Amino acid sequence: MKRTEQHACFGGRQEVWQHESTCTGTAMNVAVYLPPLALAGEKCPVLYWLSGLTCNEQNFITKAGAQQYAAQRGIILVAPDTSPRGSDLQGHAVADDEAYDLGQGAGFYVNATQAPWAPHFRMYDYVVEELPALIEAHFPATQVRAISGHSMGGHGALTIALRNPARYRSVSAFAPIVAPSQVPWGQKALRTYLGDDPAAWAQYDAVAMVKAQGREWMGLSAPSNLPILIDQGTDDPFLQEQLRPELLKTACAAAGQPLELRLQPGYDHSYYFIATFIGEHIGWHARILRAGRDESGKV
Repeated sequence: MKRTEQHACFGGRQEVWQHESTCTGTAMNVAVYLPPLALAGEKCPVLYWLSGLTCNEQNFITKAGAQQYAAQRGIILVAPDTSPRGSDLQGHAVADDEAYDLGQGAGFYVNATQAPWAPHFRMYDYVVEELPALIEAHFPATQVRAISGHSMGGHGALTIALRNPARYRSVSAFAPIVAPSQVPWGQKALRTYLGDDPAAWAQYDAVAMVKAQGREWMGLSAPSNLPILIDQGTDDPFLQEQLRPELLKTACAAAGQPLELRLQPGYDHSYYFIATFIGEHIGWHARILRAGRDESGKV
């Protein structure tokens, strides 16, 4: 790993690293915030953050204001890029100014199976397997993990946590795409990356996964009891067409899956919204990371 940035921040240090990924076959950037406790040599739990469409590792670390809360709580923040990148990357041709919601900057946290995307667009494996292994090998990080994200990244956080409840203590999201199989953003991406098989789409659809809990699908025998916290702005322009949190609320209620869905009046889809509530999310994760959760999923 090669460090490309470091900045003192709230007594800790904001860093950006680059490494060659075995999952994507490309160089990947990842932002790592080390709180004061980590700099002092104490191993700390990790909160992974997955960003949304058009973003990279910089958006969260420069706009959310999360470092101050991570410093207070003794949590390492890890924010990877949203996709592999490179001017010679196979499958990148669609990912230009005419298609912000596909390709580079829009990996959707899936393992692509369709040409020409399959060799590189393997963000699911990257986030679940490769990235934690790197973080836990190179930084004072424990194997106690939580995950969060925004929009496309909220979709990624939910699906990754639901598929791997033993790997994460908690999951939260801001304005997530909860049912990509049922909305335009998700349908475009899933069809392009995975083909036309509905079963393949369901592996990356939080609503479909919650509905399938209890049927031994994907090796899960739900409810997972994984605590879920979602904040959604009521003035979000994508709320009705692309996000549809009510679908997840209904599915969780039917399956007995713990979910706290908070509708925030007047807030939109921007980082102003995220910055307002990120402290509450980090505090919520911190309580679970430090104390665990009971069988009902409650803190």
